[in-house]
Amino acid sequence: MSRVIRASPEVVYEYAADVGNLPAWAAGLAQAEVVRDGDALLVESPMGRVEVRFVERNRFGVLDHDVRLPSGTVVTNPVRVLSHPEGAEVVFTVRQIELDDDEFARDVRLVEADLERLGHRIDQRD
Repeated sequence: MSRVIRASPEVVYEYAADVGNLPAWAAGLAQAEVVRDGDALLVESPMGRVEVRFVERNRFGVLDHDVRLPSGTVVTNPVRVLSHPEGAEVVFTVRQIELDDDEFARDVRLVEADLERLGHRIDQRD
């Protein structure tokens, strides 16, 4: 799924890559303050406490991150911030791992809401 945000890809990437901003827009992942544990982030999520590891900051708009679920399963979430004629497009691949169809549909709705919040937060900055 994706969402176009009327801001430059650089602005969108910098805001989304700042883990301190996660609770403000990524409620599907972080519902409270992010706790750093070395290069991992510990967050309270709708799935329980999870460990998150993002790729290093880069100039390509890649925000991929691994989420270690409470079960121990690691889910890789591919995320890209791409140039778009209207600004930037954030593309998030949602995977159905350890989820039944209803849980997957809920997860998709959470990611859609997160991308909407991300766009709204960035719009408010201007």
